[in-house]
This record gives sequence, structure tokens and C-alpha cells, in this order.
Amino acid sequence: MPASQPRSRARDRNNVLNRAEFLSLNQPLKGNQESRSSSRKQSGQAGAAGAQSTNPKERRQSQQLPEEDCMQLNPSFKGIAFNSLLAIDICMSKRLGVCANRASSWGGARSMINLLGITGHGIPWIAGTLICLVKSSTLAGQEVLMNLLLALLLDIMIVAGLQKLAKRKGPYDINPGLLDYLTMDTYAFPAGHASRVAMLSKFFLNHLVLAIPLRILLVLWALCVGFSRVMIGRHHITDVLSGFVFGYLQFRLVELIWMSSNTCQMLISIW
Repeated sequence: MPASQPRSRARDRNNVLNRAEFLSLNQPLKGNQESRSSSRKQSGQAGAAGAQSTNPKERRQSQQLPEEDCMQLNPSFKGIAFNSLLAIDICMSKRLGVCANRASSWGGARSMINLLGITGHGIPWIAGTLICLVKSSTLAGQEVLMNLLLALLLDIMIVAGLQKLAKRKGPYDINPGLLDYLTMDTYAFPAGHASRVAMLSKFFLNHLVLAIPLRILLVLWALCVGFSRVMIGRHHITDVLSGFVFGYLQFRLVELIWMSSNTCQMLISIW
């Protein structure tokens, strides 16, 4: 036993791993352990303080963010259907805009299509109504013309207000003309020409005695004027269809507030 102890001590001295420079590889120093434990405690305390410093509102917002992302990534069925119909409307309107510019397939007929659109403009109709009102000598004719003038003015105000609210632009970047600026018809929805011709055609069909061929021509004129606005690239298809609907509603409104002959005579005398 006494002889074996010196041998084991000699082995320990000769073992390279027992030297001071290699002790850190086998057994970490106490100072390092203490520094690591203290840094862990500090980081844990900082994390706890940060968690406590966050407001309940921020926690709720952080919890709600994934749900908001899911709502944006998964839109409702109504949203998908509306966007699909809107895309179809824009695509079909651009395809039907055959006279949008000179380089289009029907660019040579642009002047004729514009002339057809002028027949449904508000300024010529208001001017023509005023001229006929001055030359009219019958009470019935003056009554019809005064209510027609009221309908035209209401059409301009209603369409201008709706366009200002919607602010929808046409399928092509086409600047409005001078007559469009005068009637405040600068946006696409609803189509002012379509609402006007729908209102006028319904007004004439109800208050004028016309033969059947003239009635058919009147309806065809309204349809051609409305869709000519799509051909020149100023309106979408839905703009024209909504214009027809608003024109009919305007006619119903004028029928409700129809001015009597006495009222018309009083207004004419003041004028």
C-alpha cells in the first residue's frame, strides 16, 4: 500500500489534463459559473420587467394581429364575388372601348360616336327647352316644358352629386370635354348621358302622343347614346346600366313633384 500511493501521485503529476491550463476544459471555473448564473438572472428579471411594462392593450393587439392577417388573407365570399364582377366589368368595358382613341379598331368612327353622345348632353337639351318654352303659347305645352326643364336640372344635380361621392374613373384615361365640365359630368359613375336619355325617353313616352315607330326609335336612341359612352372609353358597362336606373328613378321623382299649370304660369311670369 505505501508503495502504491507514490505511484498514483506520480501518475497524477504526469497526467497532462491535471495541469492548470487544462482544468477549464474538464471543470468550469466557479467564477464563470457565477457570472453565467448572474447573467441569466438579470436577463430573466429584464424579461419579467418588460412583460410587466407591456400594457394590456398591447397584449390584446398582439393577440389580434394573427386574426387580422387571417381576415385579410381569407376574404369573405361577398368580397370575392364583388371583386370578380368588378374585374369582369373592367375587362369587358375595355374590350368594348373600340373608339377610345384614334389607334383603336374603330378609331375612325370616333367623331360620329361623339356626335351621337352630344345628342344626349344636358346643355343642348336645356337650351332647346328654354327656346321652346319662350315660343310656346299654350298652357299645356308650357306646363310640359317647365316640368321637362325641372327634370333636366334635377338630373344634372343628382348625377353630379353621385359622381362626387363615387369618384370612379373610366376604363381609359380620357379627359372630359368642355360640355362635360359645364354639367359637372367629370367622373364615370353613374353615366350622366345614360341617366338623361333614359329620363327623357320615359318622359316623352308618357307625355307625348307618338306613333309606334317613333316610340321604338326613341328607345333605340336612348340605348345607342348610353352605350356610345362605353365605346369611346368614358364609362364602364355598369356605369351606363346604373345611369339607366337612375334616369328612371328621376322620372318617377318628377312625376311625384309635378308642377301644375298655375305654378308654371307663376314661374314664367316671374322669369
